[in-house]
Amino acid sequence: MYTIIDIETTGNGIKGNKITEISIFKHNGNQVVDEFTSLVNPQCPIPHFITGLTGIDDQMVQDAPTFSEIANNVLDMTESCVFVAHSVNFDYGVIKEEFRQIGVDFTRKKLCTVRLSRKLIPGLQSYSLGKLCSAIQIPLVDRHRARGDAHATVLLFQKLMAFPTSESVFKQFLNARSQESTLPPHLPKSVFEKIPPKPGIYYFKNQEGKIIYVGKAINLKKRVLGHFYDKSVKETQMCSETADIDFKLSGNELVALLMESAEIKRLFPPYNRAQKRTVRQYAIFAYEDRNGIVHLAYNTIKGVPNPLKIFYNQTDCRAYLEELCKNFALCPKYCHLQQTNAACSHHQINTCEGICRGEEAVASYNEKVQEAIDHMRMLASEVKIIKEKGRDETENAVVLISEGIYRGYGFIDSDVEINSFDDIEAFITPQKNTVETDSILATYLLKHPKTNVLTP
Repeated sequence: MYTIIDIETTGNGIKGNKITEISIFKHNGNQVVDEFTSLVNPQCPIPHFITGLTGIDDQMVQDAPTFSEIANNVLDMTESCVFVAHSVNFDYGVIKEEFRQIGVDFTRKKLCTVRLSRKLIPGLQSYSLGKLCSAIQIPLVDRHRARGDAHATVLLFQKLMAFPTSESVFKQFLNARSQESTLPPHLPKSVFEKIPPKPGIYYFKNQEGKIIYVGKAINLKKRVLGHFYDKSVKETQMCSETADIDFKLSGNELVALLMESAEIKRLFPPYNRAQKRTVRQYAIFAYEDRNGIVHLAYNTIKGVPNPLKIFYNQTDCRAYLEELCKNFALCPKYCHLQQTNAACSHHQINTCEGICRGEEAVASYNEKVQEAIDHMRMLASEVKIIKEKGRDETENAVVLISEGIYRGYGFIDSDVEINSFDDIEAFITPQKNTVETDSILATYLLKHPKTNVLTP
């Protein structure tokens, strides 16, 4: 037995969604044997755009029963039946949540007429209910009303059952191990099956082939499947749009993180919220004034031809300059931490030895500035190579950091002879250094201060 179901809702995802109308047709495999249709009082306002779509407004449902009042009807109608719907995970998820809120566990086997149609009627441009019904001549009246859509789904379901291979396809889809009821309606199972349980990044694509999300994982297959079980508003919407998944192997988590960050910055997928912003960079630089005094100053990176050290916010940049002042007995005025024509009077830094008061020789002061510059250059000039697992046993992954900046990553076959760091650089795919890559690498180096890190 099957129950073919459609609901109209307030349109707030799954957990925040409330049913405004439900229609259930009970089908014995040959014909409809029972029907239940009802408006439902959601006990909350119906948004105007939903009313515009369905025609259901607050006044229509004010005297309708609440879901708890029709819950027994739904339970009785669906008892021992397969739950069938167009994009079944949406309808099933909303109904299951309605039951959860009244303390009832609702569990039924599921079939999705979108996925069944893709399998049995391949090659159509769209599998939305309206366009599918138009393509195979199914009458559809009262579109976006529960009974109209449910009745059209009944006619579609009967057509699908008439296919010679339908019995085996239905059996396959109902197999608990097949994952057919878990996968998004537009995603072919063959695409999901190709995803390996290995580290890498993955791309969710919509029906037009546009990348809508990029993620990373130590186990790609497990992580991708996790999206399909997540019932948050964002995840539900994203999965409903997903029609294809691509992936790239990384060999390890570090390179996966770096690859993911680079792709989010490059593609700006609509469902990736983090890492999209372009951060303003600041840099410390040195110059000599007309009195021969060497200044340390900071500006945005675009205004600095030869940066000594780069930061991703002004606060960190100033804090670093303050530490240089304290450690090398420099003057806050000549480090541009104070805007004054008089002598310095910084509230935190009292190590100035008098260059701003004419009490210290210019040559002596400039020597200290040069020591600070040499210190920054020494830290920046260090080269690090991080060696990690490759994409398979025949290669290694490497990440290059030089002059304190992330330069990129690459993969080197294990049998390639490496005699110098220059040899490694030839295998590196150049990448941009960003605040996110700085954070990723800083965290990695904190956890692995010596392991896997090579220096000249």
